[in-house]
Order: sequence, then C-alpha cells, then structure tokens
Amino acid sequence: MAQRSHGDVLSGPIDFYFDFSSPYGYFASVKIDELAAAHDRDVRWRPILLGAAFKVSGAKPLADQPLRGDYAKHDWQRMARYMDVPMVLPEKFPLSPVAAARAFYWAEDRDPLQARLLAKSLFHACFGEGKDISNPESVADIAEALHMDRNNILDALGDDAVKQRLRDETDAAIARGVFGSPYIIVDGEGFWGSDRLWMVKKWLQSGGW
Repeated sequence: MAQRSHGDVLSGPIDFYFDFSSPYGYFASVKIDELAAAHDRDVRWRPILLGAAFKVSGAKPLADQPLRGDYAKHDWQRMARYMDVPMVLPEKFPLSPVAAARAFYWAEDRDPLQARLLAKSLFHACFGEGKDISNPESVADIAEALHMDRNNILDALGDDAVKQRLRDETDAAIARGVFGSPYIIVDGEGFWGSDRLWMVKKWLQSGGW
C-alpha cells in the first residue's frame, strides 16, 4: 500500500463487499451510503458469495461455529437494538445468497440506483422481516415491489452470463483479499466488519494514516 501523508485529500469510491446472508452485512448496509455521502464519496455495492472465500480461508459460517455461533446470534440482536433497526433471523439460516446476488448484478447492468434499492430491500426482507431470500420467487416478489419485471428477474437468475458475472465478482473480491462480510475498501485500505464503520469514518475524515 502506498504511503500517504496525514490529511491527504482522496475522493475515490468506497467498495462495499457483502454477502446477502450476512447479518453484519445488513447492519453495514444501513449506514454505508450515509457515511460515504457525508464525505462526498460514492459507494460501489458488491455482493459476493462468501462460501467461495471460506474455501480459500478455511472458515465456515459464523452461526455454525461452536460457542461463536451462540455469541453471534446474541450480538445480532444487541447490534440491532443499538442501531435501532429491526432484526428477525430467518427460520432457514444460514441461507443461500445466490438468487439475491444474481438479481442485483442483473439490475445493476440496467439501473445502478435501482439495483442499490433492490439490495437494501433484499437485506430488509431477510433480516428486518425474516423472509427467505434464497427462494427465487421471494427475490422476484421483492423486485416486483420496486416496479421491476418479475419474469425478467426470474429469467435472469438462470442466465449463464449473470451466473458468470457473480462468479467473476466473487473471484475479483477474493483476489483483493476479501474474506468476510462486510468488507469495505477505502483508498486501497480494507476494513472488515460492521464494527469497523467508526474506523472507516475516521479514515475518511483524516485522509488515512
């Protein structure tokens, strides 16, 4: 990483990597745009498949880990109360993020702002309402509520080009060192976890250190 002086003015976009099945990704999704806008930054939303990163790192889903899984479930509820956001863990959890992530990239190629709204709606449906967003029909329902064509969405979920796009985005993220969700890259500096948003804020304020 290049050395920089304290107070350097930087203005590149923030890369926000997340998995739609990640509660901590959900928490970060609520704050990341507001945080970036306060410092005149844009955000590139980048859903990935965390399972592919786990194959590289040797990790496994947090909820499935002894001791840590129970702690995490308690922490998710505590974090939700602290942030004043709803938190309803889906009955089926962990769940597959594939359909949601494919829908996002299909939408982004057509309307990036609409894709961002879709991502926020998917996260809210999953963790704010406890819905199973691994189901393509559920994803299509959420997209349709945003005035997107549900048949186009359902067709896109099985499209080879869309499937490859998600694989490519996931591979590119892993190549950048992304191993968890959320993973936020600012000016080439990586920050893992929603509990690092305060540090992202300080980085943006100071220009790094």
